[in-house]
Amino acid sequence: MDDKAEQQLTELLAADLDGGFTELVRVHGRAVYTFLFRVCGSATEADDLGQDVFLRAYTALRGYAPERRRELKPRAWLLAVAANVWRNHVRTRTRRPALAGMPVEDVAGSWTDHGAGPEERAELADDRGRLVTALLQLSEQQRIAVVLRHVMGMSYAEVAEVQGCPVGTVKAQVSRGLRSLRRLLDPAIPVWEEVAT
Repeated sequence: MDDKAEQQLTELLAADLDGGFTELVRVHGRAVYTFLFRVCGSATEADDLGQDVFLRAYTALRGYAPERRRELKPRAWLLAVAANVWRNHVRTRTRRPALAGMPVEDVAGSWTDHGAGPEERAELADDRGRLVTALLQLSEQQRIAVVLRHVMGMSYAEVAEVQGCPVGTVKAQVSRGLRSLRRLLDPAIPVWEEVAT
């Protein structure tokens, strides 16, 4: 979404909260779902958490003055709400989500290239299932930083805003997260090669 479209969205939020919120969900709903799916690994859980994100977002927006709604950066703000919902969820749940027994389509369904043939789709689903499993093994902060940076395509500054930390910290989290992912996905990589990259 370009700056002009974002400005139109924030103007609509300031003038008509209900209409603006409907547009906010339409425009950024997929990004919220994608972020949550990548950090939790479950389509069902991502749907549930997504509903919580938008409920909290609407509640917060109702308490904001129109001027504050006008100054929002909607995508970054929603992803910050999503990251907070995810953190709260992790704190309150009793166990990590188990991928064992979960159909591969649930793990990698939204990543499947529908133009590929059956063999390619099976390989993609397997690779993406391995990636989701590896992402779940990262620390919470590294997982969120990697997903925001490399899946959502946010800049380091935007990720820092969402995470509420300095840009240097985000760069370190992303770097460590990617290093851990490489090790998890290809255990044959010697540790000294990993340090050199």
